[in-house]
Amino acid sequence: MDELLAKYMLGEATAAEIEVVDQWVFASEDNLQYFTHFKLIWEASRGLKIESNLDIEESWAEFKQLTQKKNQPVVMRPLTAYREWMNIAAVLIAILGVMGLFYTFLHQGNPKMITLQTYHSVRVDTLSDGSVITLNKNSVLSYPEKFKGGTREIRLASGEAFFSIAHNRAQPFIIHINDAIVKVVGTSFNIKNNSSRAEIIVETGIVQVIHQKVVVRLKPKEKADIDYHSGKIIKGSNTDILYNYYRTKELVANKTPLWRVVQVIQEIYHVKIVIADKMVANRLLTTTFKVDSLDKILHVISETFNVRIVYQPHRIVIL
Repeated sequence: MDELLAKYMLGEATAAEIEVVDQWVFASEDNLQYFTHFKLIWEASRGLKIESNLDIEESWAEFKQLTQKKNQPVVMRPLTAYREWMNIAAVLIAILGVMGLFYTFLHQGNPKMITLQTYHSVRVDTLSDGSVITLNKNSVLSYPEKFKGGTREIRLASGEAFFSIAHNRAQPFIIHINDAIVKVVGTSFNIKNNSSRAEIIVETGIVQVIHQKVVVRLKPKEKADIDYHSGKIIKGSNTDILYNYYRTKELVANKTPLWRVVQVIQEIYHVKIVIADKMVANRLLTTTFKVDSLDKILHVISETFNVRIVYQPHRIVIL
C-alpha cells in the first residue's frame, strides 16, 4: 500500500489504482489517519528536497522506514506537536473572535467621522439630517456620517461656513469652534472662525453662543464676536449682508460705509487696501458687485466717489 500511495502522491497512479486508494482510505478511521500522516511526511520531504547524489532506491527505503517499522503492524501515533499547534490556533481564533465582538460592541455607537476641507473653491454639503452647509474657501469641517444620540454635533476647525439647519427640537444642533459652542434647533447663520477670534451672524431663528460659561442669545440680524485671547464675547447688531458673498457670488452694499465694503474686499482677494481720507471711508455705498474682478470693483468705487486708485507694492491706496 505504501508504494501505491507513493504513486498516488506522484500523480502516476492509474484510474484503477486511484479507486483502490480511495476505497482503502475511507474504509476505516485508521486508514484515513494513516493516509493523512503519509501525505504530511511526503509533502515535508518534498519541501526539503535538494540536489544530491544519493541513491534513489536507498532514499526510498529510508522513506519507508519513516512510515512504518519492518514486520510490524502499522501503529498510528498521535501528532502531538501538530495537535498542540492546532489547539493553540483554535484558542487564538476564539480570542480574536471575542475581541472583535467586544470592539464592535464598544464602537457601535460611534459613527464614522467625515472631514471636509476646502482650498480654492466653495463647497456645499448636505448632512444626514437634511441640514445644508456652505463651506467657504480654506476651511475645515468635521461631522459624523450619521447623527446618533440626543444631539447633532459637528466641528468647524477653521474658516467660514453658512449653516441652514434642519429643525429638530428633540435633537439640538451643536457646532464646536475652538473652546466655544454654538447651539441651535433649526435656524440659519454664518460662522467665521480662526485661532484668535470668531464671528457668529444670525440670519433666521435663535442661536445660543456659549463661551467660558457665558451664554449669549442671538436673534436675526444680531451677531456675537468672541476674542479667544481675552475670553470676551461681545453681542451686537449686524447691519449688512456682505458675509454672504461666497454663497451668492455678489457683494451687496445697501447704504454701507465704504470702509466696511473695503474690509470684506480685502478678505476676498487677500490684498491690503488703505483709504487715505477718513471722510471718504465713512461715505455710504449702495450697489451690487459681482465677485469676479478686483479691478472692476475698484473702478466702480473710483467712479462713484471720484477718488483715485493707486497700486503700490504690497498694498492699494484709495486717494
